[in-house]
Amino acid sequence: MRRREAAWEYVNAALWVLPFVAGNLALLVGFGLSRVVPAPGSFLATVAFRGSSADARTLLITITGTVVTVIALVLGLSIVALQLSSTQFSPRLLRNFLRDRPNQVVLSVFMATFAYSAAGLLTVGVGTDPETFPRLAVTGALALLFASIASVAYFADHLSHSIQVDAIMRRVERDALDLVSRLPTDIELVPPAAPPWAVPVAARTSGYVVTAHPEQLLPLAREHGVSIALVRRVGEHVVPGTPLALVWGPTADDAVPDPHPFEHALDDAVGIGFERTRQQDAAIGIRQLVDVACKALSPAVNDPYTAIQAVDHMAVIFAAMAARPLGPRVARAGDCVVVVPSRRFGEYLATMCGLVRRYGAAEPTVSLALLRLLDTCATVARTDWARLHDIADQARLIADDAERAVHQPADAEPVRLAEQALLRRIETYRATAE
Repeated sequence: MRRREAAWEYVNAALWVLPFVAGNLALLVGFGLSRVVPAPGSFLATVAFRGSSADARTLLITITGTVVTVIALVLGLSIVALQLSSTQFSPRLLRNFLRDRPNQVVLSVFMATFAYSAAGLLTVGVGTDPETFPRLAVTGALALLFASIASVAYFADHLSHSIQVDAIMRRVERDALDLVSRLPTDIELVPPAAPPWAVPVAARTSGYVVTAHPEQLLPLAREHGVSIALVRRVGEHVVPGTPLALVWGPTADDAVPDPHPFEHALDDAVGIGFERTRQQDAAIGIRQLVDVACKALSPAVNDPYTAIQAVDHMAVIFAAMAARPLGPRVARAGDCVVVVPSRRFGEYLATMCGLVRRYGAAEPTVSLALLRLLDTCATVARTDWARLHDIADQARLIADDAERAVHQPADAEPVRLAEQALLRRIETYRATAE
C-alpha cells in the first residue's frame, strides 16, 4: 500500500507523466488514422486533406517546428510562475503548481500535436505518389494544431489567474478541506502510553512521515501479542537509527519483542518521503497559508492585507476541523493496540496562531483577523469545552502581544475589546453546555 500511495502521489505531482501518455496515445491514433481510406463521397472524404503529398509534408514540418517553439514558451512561462510563487509567497507552494491539472493538460495537447505530426513525416514522404498518402491522418494534424492554438489562449488566461494570491490561497483551502473531510475517525484523546519496558524500533530511512496505516500493523501485533506505538506523527521528520515506533508486551515479565519483524512491517505501513505531502498531513495546507501570511508580514514585503486574507482562508479550514474528531489514532484487537500520534485541535491552533501572532502582533488588523478566526471556531465547537479552552488561551495571547507590540494604546484597544467579547461568548457557550 505504501508503494502504491507513493507512486500515485508522484504521478499526480509529476509534470511529465500526462504529456508522455498523451504523446504515445497520439502515435497510436495517428497509426490508426493512417490505415483509414475514406470512401468517395463520404463525410470522411469531405474533411480529408486535399493537397499533394508535398503539401502535406510541408504542413507537418511547419506544425512540428511551431509546436516545439510553443512548448519552449509555455515551459518558460511556467518557470516564471514557479519562481514568483516561491519567492513571493512560499516555496512549499511549488508542489501545487506541479499538481495543477490544467497545466498538465495543456502540455499534453502540445506533446500530442508534436508526436503526431513528427510521426506523420514517416508516412508522408517526398517523391511518393501525390495521391497515395494518409489524407485523413493529415487532417488530424490540422485538428491538433487548432487545439494547440486554443490551448495557448487558455494557458495564458489560466496562468494569469493562477499566480494571483487569491487563487493560490483558494486552491490551498480547497485541498485542505478535501483532506480534512477524509481524516480518520478512530480517535482516542487519551491513548495507551508506552510503558518503560517498551522496545524501540529504529527507522531505516530518513525523511518525513507522509502516511501511516495502523490497521496494517494490527495483525502483526496480534500475532506476537504486543502493542505498537509510533513515535513520530505524520508530517514529522525521522532520522535513520532513531526510534520510529515502540513495541511492548502486556507486562515487564514477558519476553522482549524482537524488533526486526516490526522494522519490515513499518516499512510497509509507514510511508516516508523526502517532502511533506497532503496525503494524510492536514497541517501542510495550514503551513502553506501560514507561510504566505508570515512572508507578507516580513519587512521586505510589508503586505498585511495578504496576511489577513491568508487568515480568512485558514478560518474556513479550522471551522471544518473544529467539527471533526482530532487526536491520536488507535486500532485495537483485543489487548493489542496500535497507536499513531496525531495533533489535537489545540495543537493545530497553537501552530497557526503562534506564528502569525508573533509576526503580526504590531498590526492590529492582523490580530483582529486572528480573533475572528477564533470566534468562528468557538461557534462551531461550542459544545466542546476542551477546544473552547484552547481558543480562549490563544485569544488572550493575541491580545497580550498586541498590547505589547502596538505603540499607540488606542490602536490596540479594538483588539482587547474583541478578545473580551470572544471570552464572554465562550463563557456563554460553556454555561449553556453545562
